Amino acid sequence: MGLGIGPSVAITALIVAILVVPMGCQRPKVVNIGAVFTFDSVIGRAAKVALEAAVSDVNADKSVLEDTELRLLMEDSSCNVFHGSFGAFEVLEKEVVAIIGPISSSIAHTMSDIAKGLQFPLVSFAATDPTLSALQFPFFLRTTPDDAHQMSALVDLINFHGWKEVISVYSDDELGRNGVSALDDELYKKRSRISYKVPLSVHSDEQSVIDALNKSKSLGPRVYVLHFGPDPLLRIFSIAQKLQMMTHEYVWLATDWLSVSLDSSLIDKGTLKRLEGVVGLRQHMPKSVKMHQLKQKLKSNISMNAYAFHAYDTVWMIAYGIEKMLNEGINITFSYSEKLIQTQGTKLHLERIKIFNSGKLLLEKLLQVDFTGIAGQVQFGSGRNVIGCDYEIINVDKTGVHTVGFWSNGSFSVVSPKTLQTHNKTSLVFDEKLGNITWPGGGREKPRGWVIADSANPLKIVVPRRVSFVEFVTEEKNSSHLIQGYCIDIFIEALKLVPYSVPYKFESFGNGHSSPNYNQLIHMVSDGEYDAAVGDIA
Repeated sequence: MGLGIGPSVAITALIVAILVVPMGCQRPKVVNIGAVFTFDSVIGRAAKVALEAAVSDVNADKSVLEDTELRLLMEDSSCNVFHGSFGAFEVLEKEVVAIIGPISSSIAHTMSDIAKGLQFPLVSFAATDPTLSALQFPFFLRTTPDDAHQMSALVDLINFHGWKEVISVYSDDELGRNGVSALDDELYKKRSRISYKVPLSVHSDEQSVIDALNKSKSLGPRVYVLHFGPDPLLRIFSIAQKLQMMTHEYVWLATDWLSVSLDSSLIDKGTLKRLEGVVGLRQHMPKSVKMHQLKQKLKSNISMNAYAFHAYDTVWMIAYGIEKMLNEGINITFSYSEKLIQTQGTKLHLERIKIFNSGKLLLEKLLQVDFTGIAGQVQFGSGRNVIGCDYEIINVDKTGVHTVGFWSNGSFSVVSPKTLQTHNKTSLVFDEKLGNITWPGGGREKPRGWVIADSANPLKIVVPRRVSFVEFVTEEKNSSHLIQGYCIDIFIEALKLVPYSVPYKFESFGNGHSSPNYNQLIHMVSDGEYDAAVGDIA
């Protein structure tokens, strides 16, 4: 007699099997990612092409996402905070797991708040404002180094040439202000400083720029640091040329906005002549087979730049993050957001938008990604920033744009970082140096970086107002308030040895009842309140 199994027993066994054996992840046929950035911009035009190429390459590579199609949905932010925010909701409505962009740091601040509220990853390949790394924006991460990193390289360049004071010229927005704040911090570490700031509106007309630069000409420093978004017209140099500020006594240093502008356009002889002597930074993109293949694929597009390569890597980074989730059995699901449902009744109809349920988990997976991309190693460090890159030091002369050296890990070399690493393994040591630089005016001799300020802006010299040993230095108590003494006499005699006029004015420090605190006096000089001190100072 055979052993029979009743229908009820079979059903029970099936239910137990379903409960005990975990269901595998249901790999979706399509996963959507969004992108919101300004299409018609120096970076945007190249990035759009790079993003589309990356999606095509990911879908062609079955080792990533297998048979799941990655689909890119793009919206134009039109370099406007409102359009950027609206664009974010437009792509969210199409059920995206993450959004790439924006380019603008100003738009990134607003979109980062949206990302935090709805908990989806916002990945920028070009918004470099250092403050975006704050804990305030936990869902924002970027695949390009922030401006604090490139300001470190720029300050090393300033320190390398021995300059101590600079004038910063920058766009008066989040990119410019916060980038220059990072510059200030890095200069302070080297006991240097920004002596004067020239903020310019992104919509400044030519006369406004002329007026702003003219004010700076009356000051002593001649080292100018320029920090803007890419400008294909390079207007600042045309205006500086009109003001006779592209001569041998000036130094013009530019962050990587200049190299991006130059790399994204055809350069004529007029542009080279206008920019002669300018020195700038360019993100170093190591040569590789992948880079060569991508350039061949996009050879009809001449506008490719460093940020476009970061955009390409961003798509791959998100694909790897999604793959990690799917391999761990996490399904791609969406649901209505309580926060958006509360807006029901408005004309925007945000309550219809479904939000990715595992945005926080995807963010964790993205931060764990580590691979070699087109632009270099994609690996995240502190502040949800990709670990910093190396920089090329570029120099413009009448014949073209030349690489005169490299910056890597705080030091300079005339050989590429990869070559330097190879030689370091063989114990060969390279002196820290750069190649020959052509400075404004066409000369090779390094500019001094400062001139004597004109009589309208004399040097401010502090002297101690002593009440004892007044023979050294003191201020007369009568109506003349004459500052005199042995130290003053030496200072005046020393000035006679200087082959040019040095306008100055003395200001006494002290209450006249007791001798002043000399430590405090010295700190006022180091803090920039005064240019120098004269007195019996040891």
